[in-house]
Amino acid sequence: MGKLEMKFFAIFLFTIVTLEMVSSHGDQPLSKVAIHQTVFALSDKAYIKASKSVLGLKEENMEWVVVKFSSPNPSNDDWIGVFSPAIFNASNCPAENPATHTPTLCTAPIKYQFANYTNPRYTITGKGEVKFQIIKQRSDFSFALFSGGLSNPKVVGLTGAIAFANPNSPVYPRLAQGKMWNEMTVTWTSGYGIDEAEPFVEWGKKGGDHVRSPAGTLTFDRNSMCGAPARTVGWRDPGFIHTSFLKELWPNTMYSYKLGHKFSDGSYVWSHEYQFKSSPYPGQNSIQRVVIFGDLGKDEVDGSNEYNNYQHGSLNTTNQLIQDLENYDIVFLIGDICYANGYLSQWDKFTSMVEPIASTVPFMVASGNHERDWPGSGSFYENLDSGGECGVLAQTMFYVPAENRAKFWYSTDYGMFRFCVADTELDWREGTEQYRFIENCLASVDRQKQPWLIFLAHRVLGYSSGDFYVDEGSFGEPMGSDSLQKLWQKYKVDIAIYGHVHNYERTCPIYQNICTSDKKNYYKGSLNGTIHVVAGGGGSSLAKFSSATPKWSLVRDYDYGFTKLTAFDHSNLLFEYKKSSDGKVHDSFRISRDYRDILACAPDGCPSTTLAS
Repeated sequence: MGKLEMKFFAIFLFTIVTLEMVSSHGDQPLSKVAIHQTVFALSDKAYIKASKSVLGLKEENMEWVVVKFSSPNPSNDDWIGVFSPAIFNASNCPAENPATHTPTLCTAPIKYQFANYTNPRYTITGKGEVKFQIIKQRSDFSFALFSGGLSNPKVVGLTGAIAFANPNSPVYPRLAQGKMWNEMTVTWTSGYGIDEAEPFVEWGKKGGDHVRSPAGTLTFDRNSMCGAPARTVGWRDPGFIHTSFLKELWPNTMYSYKLGHKFSDGSYVWSHEYQFKSSPYPGQNSIQRVVIFGDLGKDEVDGSNEYNNYQHGSLNTTNQLIQDLENYDIVFLIGDICYANGYLSQWDKFTSMVEPIASTVPFMVASGNHERDWPGSGSFYENLDSGGECGVLAQTMFYVPAENRAKFWYSTDYGMFRFCVADTELDWREGTEQYRFIENCLASVDRQKQPWLIFLAHRVLGYSSGDFYVDEGSFGEPMGSDSLQKLWQKYKVDIAIYGHVHNYERTCPIYQNICTSDKKNYYKGSLNGTIHVVAGGGGSSLAKFSSATPKWSLVRDYDYGFTKLTAFDHSNLLFEYKKSSDGKVHDSFRISRDYRDILACAPDGCPSTTLAS
C-alpha cells in the first residue's frame, strides 16, 4: 500500500452497512453508482485537481469549477464524482440492517461525469478536464477520479476540499400563497439553526419602508426517512428550512424582500434582494395568468448525471418560464417535483434551478408518487417511488396552505380562480377525509366572484390514453373518476389538470365518458362537463400513448410542455399549451360565458326536482 493510499484510508473509516439501492424505472442517475462496492486503489501516478479552493468570494451562490485529471490507465469507463461533504468516509453511514460485508464507502456522489465527456482523446492521452457547476449546499466538496465504471468503482485519485466562503448563508427562496389571500410565505434553506442565529425576512413595498417578520425553522434527521437510499447512500444533511409569513399585503402590489439571520453578537448575514407582486383579492377583475404542469425533475447544465437520457426536458421548461417571468403570476407544479428518489442532495439542486421563478411568483406544489410512496408509510400506493423519503422532503422544503402538511391537499384562491389541489398518494375515495375536503373546496367557492374552478392532482383521476393506463383498461387511475366525477359535475368544475403521464392530452368537456360538447377550441355558455388535461411533460422521460385514440381525446402531444390559463375577466378564459423547446402555443381553447351559464343545470348537476316543477 502506497503512502497516498495509506493517507486516504486514515480518513476513510470502516463501518458495517447493508445498502438497498432503489431506483425509479431504473432512471435515477445516482442509483447507477454501486458506491458500496467501491475499492480504493489510489495511485501516485494519477492526478486530479480543482481550479478553485474557495468559491463565492463575491457572494455568488453558484460557481463553475474546472477539474483537471490524468490516469496512467485511461478507459472510457473512468469517471469523476463530486462529493459533499468533502470527507465522505463510511462512518458517516450507519447500518440500517445487519451487514453482509464491510464496504469502504457508502455515500453517493452529488453528481458525476465521465472522463471522456469533453475529452474524446482521453483514452489515448490519459488527460482531460471537466467543468462542474457547484452550488452552495452548506458544506465543502471534493472530487474523486474513478476507474471501473459505475458498477465496479475504484478510487484512483482525490482532490483536497473546496468550499464556499460562507456555505451556510440563506439561499433559494420559495414563495407560496398563505392561508389567506393577502398573505405570502417565504421558505428558504440555510445552515443556521435557531440556536445559532435568528431567521427573518426584511420586506416592504418596493421603494417604501421595510419591516421584519420572524421565521419558523424545521429540519429532520436520517431517522425521519422511511428506507434506503434516503436513510443510507442518499442521505445528506438537509440543513435548516425556514418559513416566514408576510401578512396584510395590498393586492397586486410590488414588494421587495431579503432573507436575514441575526447572530447573538448583533451581526447579520443576508441573502440577495428579491421582489414579488402580491396576489389579487378573491374576485378581483384583473388579468390573471397561471402556469400549471407536472413531473419537472431536475437536470444539470454541466451535462453531469445525463447518461440515462433522463429529465432532459426540465431545463427547457425552466428556461422558458424564466424568460417569460413577466407574463404569468403564479405556478403550480403538480407532483413529481425533482425525482430525488432518496438522494437528498438533489433537492438543493432543484431549489437552485427554480430559484429565479420561485423567488418571484408563488410556486405551489402538489404531492406525487416520487415524493410520497413507500411501503408501510400510509401512502395509498405502497411502491418504492419516493426512495424512502415518504413525503418528508416535499412537506419540509415547500410550504403549502394545508391544514396538515402530512395530508398534502389544500385550496387556494387567486383572484377569479379557485384551485382545489388533491393529494393522489393518499386515499381520495368517497367517504374519506380527503373526499370531504375536495367536496368542501368545490362547494364553498362563490362562483359569482370566482367563476373559474380548477381541480389539480398528480395522478390522473380523470382521463388519459397513456399506454400504461390503457393496458390496465382504466384510462386513468382505477376508481378515480368513479369517485370524483359526480363532484366535478355537481359543482361545475371547469378544468381538471393532472401530471403523472409524461405527455400532453386534452379531452372534450366530458361526463361519464361522454363528450358534452362537440366544440374543440371555443366554448360559449355552459360546458355541461369538465375538460380534463394531462400536463405531465414538465421534464421527465416521456410516456407513450396508446395506439388507439379515444373519442374523447381531442389533442395529444408526445413532447415536453406546460399549460397556461389566462382569466381576462369573469366571463373569458384562455387555455394554452406551450412547448418547452420554443415556448410556442401548440394547443389552445377559449371559454366565454356569463354567471347565469354557471348557474344553469348540467346533466346530474342539479336536483332532479325543484319547487318550480
